[in-house]
Amino acid sequence: MSAGLLAGCAGLKGTSMKMSSSTRLSLGTSPPGGGFTPYGDAFAATVNEFDPAVTIDPVFTKGSTENIPLIEAGKLSLGLAGGEPTFEALAGIGRAPAPLRIISPMYSSAGMFIVPGASSVRSISDLKGKPVVFGAVGSGLVVLARYVLNGMGLDMQRDFNAILLERDDEALGMLADGRAAALWGGGIGWPAFEELSKTADGARFVVPNETESAAILGKYTFLKQLTVPVGTYSGQTVPIVSIGSWSVVLAHAELDDDIAYNLAKAVHLGEASMAQRVASGRESLSANTWIAAPKEEYIHAGVRRYLRDAGIVAPTHSTA
Repeated sequence: MSAGLLAGCAGLKGTSMKMSSSTRLSLGTSPPGGGFTPYGDAFAATVNEFDPAVTIDPVFTKGSTENIPLIEAGKLSLGLAGGEPTFEALAGIGRAPAPLRIISPMYSSAGMFIVPGASSVRSISDLKGKPVVFGAVGSGLVVLARYVLNGMGLDMQRDFNAILLERDDEALGMLADGRAAALWGGGIGWPAFEELSKTADGARFVVPNETESAAILGKYTFLKQLTVPVGTYSGQTVPIVSIGSWSVVLAHAELDDDIAYNLAKAVHLGEASMAQRVASGRESLSANTWIAAPKEEYIHAGVRRYLRDAGIVAPTHSTA
């Protein structure tokens, strides 16, 4: 186990490491090549810049579904997580409710398939029976894919030749040599999407149509219709409308309130720096904390206190 994981319990209430002049916090990200990895590096650098009292150390993990239990067990201080596994953990779907809270919003993740520009695939139904890379084992994007497909009456394992990888950076090679027909992913500035979009033949995004989207949202009300703006990826000349949720930075509910407060402050002060460091950081605005959280009580108490003090409170949320 890495030093970052061993230091995971730093800052929990009741421990000897409350707020100090040199608090170190570990941050679980994703496997190499995953979208969480560059985001986690940028998040750590931004917080380290704007809060000298805290040092954040990014740690490679399997992604959302590993980060959540590691935070619960005190082996990570913070972790990046997709909206679907976060909602399941906090709401207690298929398990006991997790004692976790949201520290900050990351970015909206509209789930999409990408295919090489020369591919004949034009719709999700065209991918049925074909080999499709759904992502790395443990990734929250895999959980999102299951919800999206189930909402359309499809099953990842039954209707596709589903491929799950140990590392996200293996996917492009499989598309290049024909071992996979498509890659599932999401978010803003997702590395694999951008790399394929920049190739000579370009790429095309495949998303649910209007009828399919309505069916998904009707079945899973916690999901949202999201838009990926023009120019988010190379060669993208039209907005992409799909279904997804917000990824977030999580901590244990027992993380010291003052540490959570100062993390929220650093995120707020560092918004411009975050956007410059990584494309997916453009949406990491403190005001989006309210949008990203399924419920206000899922936001850490120290973060809510900072948002109130800074006057960043959505009108539809109570300030009590």
